[in-house]
Amino acid sequence: MAGTNRQIVLESIPQGRLGPEHFRLTETERPSPGEGEVLLKARYISLDAANRAWMQGATYRSALSAGQVMAGGALAEVVESRAPGLSPGDLVFADMGWRDYAALPAKGLAKLPAMEPLTHLLSVYGVAGLTAYFGLLECGRPKPGETVVVSAAAGSVGSIVGQIAKIKGCRVVGVAGGAEKGAWLTGELGFDAAVDYKAGALRQELRAACPAGIDVYFDNVGGDIFETCLFAMNVHGRIACCGAVSQYDGAAPAHGPRGVPGLIVTKRLTLQGFIVSDFYDKREAALAELKSWVESGRLKVQEDVIEGLENTPAALVGLLHGENRGKRMVKVS
Repeated sequence: MAGTNRQIVLESIPQGRLGPEHFRLTETERPSPGEGEVLLKARYISLDAANRAWMQGATYRSALSAGQVMAGGALAEVVESRAPGLSPGDLVFADMGWRDYAALPAKGLAKLPAMEPLTHLLSVYGVAGLTAYFGLLECGRPKPGETVVVSAAAGSVGSIVGQIAKIKGCRVVGVAGGAEKGAWLTGELGFDAAVDYKAGALRQELRAACPAGIDVYFDNVGGDIFETCLFAMNVHGRIACCGAVSQYDGAAPAHGPRGVPGLIVTKRLTLQGFIVSDFYDKREAALAELKSWVESGRLKVQEDVIEGLENTPAALVGLLHGENRGKRMVKVS
């Protein structure tokens, strides 16, 4: 198939903070699918803090290196198929990187349902929504009346975690940066309280917001916020470790969280790390429950859509600086 294919290359691995200068927009020839492959056109590219973590070394996927097309998942449309089961016009979620087109093996790609808005397939019905659902319910195991704290609470995962915890009858406290985000969490999403970690009194504010301590902590950030919540945990509390965004960008922290392993032992805490695919055998039931909550208005979906492939680097940098509310993505076409 003739035509050009824009793609964004990771020009260099940042030694400090990530910036748009670490990327380069290039053009190459549009690929053609081989036998068993499909040609995909990106519709929306998912932006996540994990994009930055992949630059630091191998995680649950191989590390990125300079000169590669920047990795990332996308909601994509099949434009040409040489594989059974997928036809032009079908929608899939694929790890196709930051580019217009990619020819990928059809194996492992599943047709997604058409819906309006399509963006929900990347947010509440995508990795963000399922991460929130499984991390809270399978790892955190909240009970009605318990206090649940979630960090990065205004982000794509945290904003859903807090709402699910409210649906399950918990008292919910969100940790986020800035009074405006805190007002949004309590005023729009129904959180019981919000703590501004940028205000300079995190420990005191958290203690005031959680007078009975913390039963479940959903950790998206690591670092000082993790440590502060660790000291406030109740006996037999549960911590779901989802990410460590505070450590992805810039210099390494001066010290690890204090209280490890001492507090984990004395408070008999359960601390579980996870990735969303650990629970994919329960995916259909989770999606059905998420859908029922969204349709009944109990779960509000917040999306932050940036226009244009060329703006993807700046959009990721902004996400790392906390610009977004809810799920951030880039509309490619």
